[in-house]
Amino acid sequence: MSEESGDESTLTVVLAGGVNLAIAVLKLIAGIITGSGAMLSEAAHSVADTITEVLLLTALKRSDRPADRVHPFGYGKERYFWSLLAAVSIFASGAMFALYEGFSTVFGEATEQTDPIVGYIVLAIAFALESVSWFQAVRQVRRDAADSGQKVSVYLRMIDDPAPKTVLFEDSAALIGLLLAFAGIGLHQLTGSHVWDGAASIAIGVLLALVAYVLGRTNRGLLIGRQADPRLVRGVREHLRNAPEIEAVVDLQTMLMGTDQVLVCARVDFDDSLGAADVERACVRMATELTESFGDVTEVFIEPVPRTDAELRAAVLARYGDIAERWDKGQ
Repeated sequence: MSEESGDESTLTVVLAGGVNLAIAVLKLIAGIITGSGAMLSEAAHSVADTITEVLLLTALKRSDRPADRVHPFGYGKERYFWSLLAAVSIFASGAMFALYEGFSTVFGEATEQTDPIVGYIVLAIAFALESVSWFQAVRQVRRDAADSGQKVSVYLRMIDDPAPKTVLFEDSAALIGLLLAFAGIGLHQLTGSHVWDGAASIAIGVLLALVAYVLGRTNRGLLIGRQADPRLVRGVREHLRNAPEIEAVVDLQTMLMGTDQVLVCARVDFDDSLGAADVERACVRMATELTESFGDVTEVFIEPVPRTDAELRAAVLARYGDIAERWDKGQ
């Protein structure tokens, strides 16, 4: 991960954390004054977001530690662990409280709404502050997507740094949640029915649960060990195939070891006329070329194997299916 990109992620997380903490205090005070369940749900929402930013900041700092004897591949995946906890925090601290508050309001005793104007003012201030954090997250995501030559939707699906995606999604949910809370308070004031306030809380809880699920699924895939960007995989395969010492790339596996950290494991069929020393030198040279040509590649392992090995061939076909046949033909 570049230093500039890392600083940008840190700025995005710190800005979001500061904004969410201030908003949480305002919403809590307004919720107590107005007695609005939707406002209290939004206060819990902001508390959950603040906890999320603390976890993301922890992820950014701890994942940058250098490799050591215990963790020879570094601590890059620790970013995914803490980001997964952030997704759990959104669900446990935000969604569950909002759902509880919503159902309690709908099915509990009717409560009289007091000073709704306070709620409107706080929601307006919160929307303005939240927009600052949201625009920062959008700016980073758009810039990073442009740098990678991808559409924003594709970039978010393939992203290997969960911090900006988490901030973008939680800030988007926060803005929608504010609108839901505004609608709940407004309809309560117009109709005199507390059901609208409770319904808004339930909607906020469902929204947070959905965001937590999407972010959790993203980090689960990264923790398990997702393949690198397909464009990088194709580039590595083509680079190896064009090496004069290699007759065929039999198998190629990649795995994200962290943000901008890719492990490459290749099984290749070398020219049978090469001696052991020639193969050794070729492996060292190609590993160096890959790390220099592809900035995200940090570790390379190349294993010489015969392409006619039936057991290995069956394993490759089982993993990749028909695409393995096309690789052999250079398609």
